[in-house]
Amino acid sequence: MTPDPIPVRSVATLECRSCGAGAPVDEHFCPSCSRILALGRHGDYFTFMGVPRQLTLDAQDLERRFRELSRKFHPDYYYNAPPAERLASLERSSYLNDAYRALRNPVTRIEHLLAIEGMDAPKSEGATAKVPPALLEEVFALNEELDEIREQRESGADAATLRARLDAARKPIDAKREQHERQLQDLSSQWDALPPDASADRKRQTLTALRERLLERNYINNLLATIEREMASISDR
Repeated sequence: MTPDPIPVRSVATLECRSCGAGAPVDEHFCPSCSRILALGRHGDYFTFMGVPRQLTLDAQDLERRFRELSRKFHPDYYYNAPPAERLASLERSSYLNDAYRALRNPVTRIEHLLAIEGMDAPKSEGATAKVPPALLEEVFALNEELDEIREQRESGADAATLRARLDAARKPIDAKREQHERQLQDLSSQWDALPPDASADRKRQTLTALRERLLERNYINNLLATIEREMASISDR
């Protein structure tokens, strides 16, 4: 029996505006004429900056890549170039800035990974967001404490006493945030350790856990912001 042919992964290409040759979309410069290529897509910051699709990146290496590409794409270098090349330099310079901003921050790096892996990144929805189940106890206790603090404030209680209560109320929330930071680091390492042939289910399991931790992190930040607003209202008295 003749074995089934091994499938060949197609490589997306774009047409060089200078010479008309086809070039892989992940290339910055045309392999045929060496002119800068129009952006043409992109969507994947990792590939654009030439780093693996991982969540633990070397900050110095990332900055080095950013500076090298910045020099290559800088519009001043294409001041006298044809309009197509000037436009391409602007496109790539702008996209490079977006990519660097996203990848240098661990949280936005995770959000971008979720997006390119087909999962919506969680966004902060303020106080109206549904309370994540893992935070129910902390949210219930904080809301009770804040209600009492507001009643005392309206009754003219001493500002120093109210600030002390708010500081005490912040401690378990800060502890929860630190716990989530550790969990995000662990899950990031878990993603990076996945083998190239990992199943889609295994990848999705890790991505789902990352998304849930980010959602909880956003809610924790909302709680801390609420405490800060209460603290400001006391200071403004």
